[in-house]
Amino acid sequence: MNKKKLSILLAVLIPGFLFSVIQTSQNKPTDIVATWLNEEGTAKVRIFKAKNKKYYGKIVWLKEPNRNGKPKMDDENPDKAKRKAPIMGMQILKGFSYDASDKDWSGGTIYDPKTGKTYSCTITKKGDKAIKVRGYIGISLIGKTTVWTKQ
Repeated sequence: MNKKKLSILLAVLIPGFLFSVIQTSQNKPTDIVATWLNEEGTAKVRIFKAKNKKYYGKIVWLKEPNRNGKPKMDDENPDKAKRKAPIMGMQILKGFSYDASDKDWSGGTIYDPKTGKTYSCTITKKGDKAIKVRGYIGISLIGKTTVWTKQ
């Protein structure tokens, strides 16, 4: 390949490569503000930024919102007083802050209405259309990660 062709090829490839590297490495704190479909496809969670500048998420859609013709309730909640609360509209993500050095959202919790358990949680952006949601107890090494897709 001669110098002229190589120069043209590099002039075309390098800006595109640099743009993609910059795009993937620069998360904005509000990148998770959206509606997300969970990995199982059974629920949609809308993540929003609250006045306290932290991020929260609530269930806005359920594939099967009813059980026996009535709205599904938080039957597994360890607090008996909360077992009559409907799962639809429930806030399951609480208190996340964006960590610019780690490029993730951390310091929050995720509540699993299937088990009634609350876990520490981190959220990491995975491209433009997905996030990794990792719930864990104690240290992040022991936990479960699911991928949610942007809706």
